[in-house]
Amino acid sequence: MSTCTAASQGLDEPLAGTAATARTWLLIEQPGPWGVKALTSSRLDPAIGRALEAAAAGTGVRVALIRRSGRHADRGATARRQVYAAHTVPGNVWLHGATTADPERLLDLDFHTLGMGDRHTFDSVLQGAPHTGDPLALVCTNGRRDRCCALLGRPLAAELAASDVEGVWEVTHLGGHRFSPTLLVLPFGYAYGRAEAHHVKEVLQGVREGRVVAEGCRGRSAWQRPAQAAELAVRTVAREYAADALTVVRTDGAAPRWEVTVAHTDGRLWRVAVAQGESLPPRPESCGSALGSPARMDVTGVRELQETALAVPA
Repeated sequence: MSTCTAASQGLDEPLAGTAATARTWLLIEQPGPWGVKALTSSRLDPAIGRALEAAAAGTGVRVALIRRSGRHADRGATARRQVYAAHTVPGNVWLHGATTADPERLLDLDFHTLGMGDRHTFDSVLQGAPHTGDPLALVCTNGRRDRCCALLGRPLAAELAASDVEGVWEVTHLGGHRFSPTLLVLPFGYAYGRAEAHHVKEVLQGVREGRVVAEGCRGRSAWQRPAQAAELAVRTVAREYAADALTVVRTDGAAPRWEVTVAHTDGRLWRVAVAQGESLPPRPESCGSALGSPARMDVTGVRELQETALAVPA
């Protein structure tokens, strides 16, 4: 039986501009099985899950559950669980960690300031501290959400863990099932699709060196989808892969056309034209769903301001 991933890859659907959007990620360790909506259908108290969803709404914070790779039988209550918060906006990128025996304490966080990049609420409520280990590699494995995430994501997470790659976690949902295996790398917040173990290792080495690997990249979660595509296009044209060298300073327009301004830390500016199109022919956006035409972000032009227009590579 064909899968949504096979259909997307067979039709060469572009990855750029498809990452989930979040300025800040809040990750909570929760072993055991996950349901379709993991925050309210796992061994995490569903009342806490609903309250976390409500607290995060509209704040720029995205909450997800994580677990170590391996068997996920229900083994009862978790004594202490790992928690991470990561802010992904250039100029204020950070990743802090903590442990807690009481996930209800997360409701004491100020989600609005957390979404704006204030780490102090996390540190004061949970006694958090900067994460000094390897970057986090979060692989979506929630098969209840889409079977491709289990069929493709779990083997990837297991292979990475078996090869002693540090910082590997399974995560509940990163969006874009049809791009499985999907990956989010923190602290920079770049998402990847159709990931393979050797490529993930290259991506993580890039993060250690402060670089972005553009191959297979879906975009930076700090930006909305048109800006994700625009930033990646500028990286390709300017051959600039330092993670925090580029930032999106404004987006003008509305669907289906935008003009995105991307700035370099050295003062250069680019204007990027982005058009929303339909992915044709129709294909399932998720396994078992009806055929549809997912929106795609097509970069139609990149122009360095006060310089000769730069062509976008084919």
